Amino acid sequence: MSKLYGNTGARAHAAGGASASAAHRQTRRPRGILRRLGTAALVLGLLYGFVVWAPVKPVRRLRDMYIETALSTMSHKWLATRFFPASIVEQVRQDMLAAQESQQGLTSDWGDEEALNLVIPESQEAASPDATNDPAMEAFFALFWELDREETLDWLRSEPALLENGWAHLSANSAGPKDPGLPVHTVMGEQVLAIDAYQQVLLVRVKGSGYRGVLAVAKDPARLSLQASASIGESGQPAGVIAEAHDGLLAMTASGFWDDDGHGSGGAVTGYALCRGKEYGRPFGTAGYKRFERRDDGLLYIMDSSSPLAASATDAMEFTPALIVDGEITVDDSCGWTATNPRACLGQSRRHEILMLVIEGRLPTVSIGTDVMECADILSLHDCMQAMNMDGGTSAMLYYDGAYVTLCSNTALPAGRRLPNAWVYGRRSD
Repeated sequence: MSKLYGNTGARAHAAGGASASAAHRQTRRPRGILRRLGTAALVLGLLYGFVVWAPVKPVRRLRDMYIETALSTMSHKWLATRFFPASIVEQVRQDMLAAQESQQGLTSDWGDEEALNLVIPESQEAASPDATNDPAMEAFFALFWELDREETLDWLRSEPALLENGWAHLSANSAGPKDPGLPVHTVMGEQVLAIDAYQQVLLVRVKGSGYRGVLAVAKDPARLSLQASASIGESGQPAGVIAEAHDGLLAMTASGFWDDDGHGSGGAVTGYALCRGKEYGRPFGTAGYKRFERRDDGLLYIMDSSSPLAASATDAMEFTPALIVDGEITVDDSCGWTATNPRACLGQSRRHEILMLVIEGRLPTVSIGTDVMECADILSLHDCMQAMNMDGGTSAMLYYDGAYVTLCSNTALPAGRRLPNAWVYGRRSD
């Protein structure tokens, strides 16, 4: 009995101790959680203060890039104003305006460069990649000077059907966003996505740190035009729809449009636009805004928005900034367009080729986007003489031969946004 009593008492004592210990642990646990939360809040507060106010240049640059990215979009400006003091946001805004104004006076002149000879001799017989003294082969490689010649010839040896109709009709297309591309590269190292000798078009994949895109090289500048949407002023259309209405082979983003809260219809063009001789909108006139005008000599000229339109202009639109003027890159890391975004840029090479560049963005597993300096560098590899930034973001899309070859930053819009107009490269009519 005494043993039983003793055991019972011990168990009761142990149970009481366990209860007290559990109660103590329960008291300590909330305090520990609160301490950890307080520490985390302190660390976050210090980190926030460091990011906002630190004099360290790399940190300040990243901060300003974030703010600029938010300010560059119509529907996400709140991402800057909500997380940063108004004084910081305003300073970034003023720096962007100053950079824009620095573009005032940059205008095109051009030199004495001549356009490419576009004629590839026709033949009634299948061509051979091993032929010697073949003028059609030489004309092909003169037109598509970017191609790695030996790699291209090796590819054609493995695909003889591509030359069944001769060099003048060589055509291959693997340019879809999920297509592997062709087993050919340019001398710059870019993967070729499509070649069409008859239409005089080359598409290549461009890639870099965190981004990818497509550059279309259209060899005949006479076939470029700025085409309006069917209901411009009221609503826009996707680039591909505009292209199809005008027998276009290629099409890309052009003018911006009024887009309150990201819900604009794409019809109200911003700035001045001249579409095949018909005028829309009004000139920005603000210092730093540029006009890209195509004249009847087939060349693209960069002018100030406030300057008179050339009498020989057939097509024109306004945006900013100019990226390359007369072969010189005009943007740097102080240009105010350093944000990481989807981009659309139009250029013209020393050989008068039309360069249509679209960089995908805001797609974490595919492409984040890039800045305008990277776009200028890509275009300069192709001897670009004149280039200007077009409306980017969700509007940035490139259409080729019945399909979109880039992805929209909004995956719910496979054709991109509705646009007031689009640059269209027409199909050959001969």
